[in-house]
Amino acid sequence: MTILKPLIAKNGWFRNQILPWCLPVGFLVSWQLLTQLGIISTRILPAPLSVLEAAVDLTKSGLLPDYIQSSASRAFYGFAIGGGIGFLLGLLNGIWKLAEQVLDTSMQMIRNIPNLALIPLVIVWFGIGEESKVILIASSVFFPIYLNTYHGIKNVDPLLKEMGIVYRLKGFSLFWKVILPAALPSIIVGLRFSLGVMWLTLIVAETIASNSGIGYMATNAREFMQMDIVVLSVIIYALFGKLSDVIARAMERRLLQWHPNYSVQEGN
Repeated sequence: MTILKPLIAKNGWFRNQILPWCLPVGFLVSWQLLTQLGIISTRILPAPLSVLEAAVDLTKSGLLPDYIQSSASRAFYGFAIGGGIGFLLGLLNGIWKLAEQVLDTSMQMIRNIPNLALIPLVIVWFGIGEESKVILIASSVFFPIYLNTYHGIKNVDPLLKEMGIVYRLKGFSLFWKVILPAALPSIIVGLRFSLGVMWLTLIVAETIASNSGIGYMATNAREFMQMDIVVLSVIIYALFGKLSDVIARAMERRLLQWHPNYSVQEGN
């Protein structure tokens, strides 16, 4: 550790790019060693190399790319629909007092209904096709983005608004140059949270009622006790989640360059 400390302290690239992956790589190496030594039974948890072989076989057969495309498409469309509506309603209720009085109470009532409790109704209404999964994902990402957008707009410092008015900003110019940038940190928090909820909902939806996708692959593998494919499904969902977080962090760095807290992080 004494040897690594100067490297970590001086080398920002190592700290930002390599260090976050040390724990996952160490976990995989330990996992492989424990299975090879027989400490962990491969019937319970297959070795990482066995999971990799299953991934290669499924890729060669063309099944894995199709499953990944199906899951990613559902997630994207559901997020675009639910997130877009949540963002617009959050802006509307945050800016317009009348809309807040009419809509927000109903939103808070609906928000307390567990999203996964809607699965039986959605299946009855829309079947097990793509519509039901997209609707479930849209409903799951709607409220995190709505709430964070709404509270971000409502909690903008009044002094910032007054400063904008002093500089003769009003209407859309005041919103675009002062209110929206000030609310962006809260909005991006909602974005990151909703991405996690999106994958959770997709997993459940594809496992319960689906004929394609990663969840469908995992369900079929479970029926035939193909544990390597089940573990592969879990890893793919984890990689999806990591990719989503990377995209959200990139947006955060890009959109919040002006924010002192984020500029400090860039320099560290």
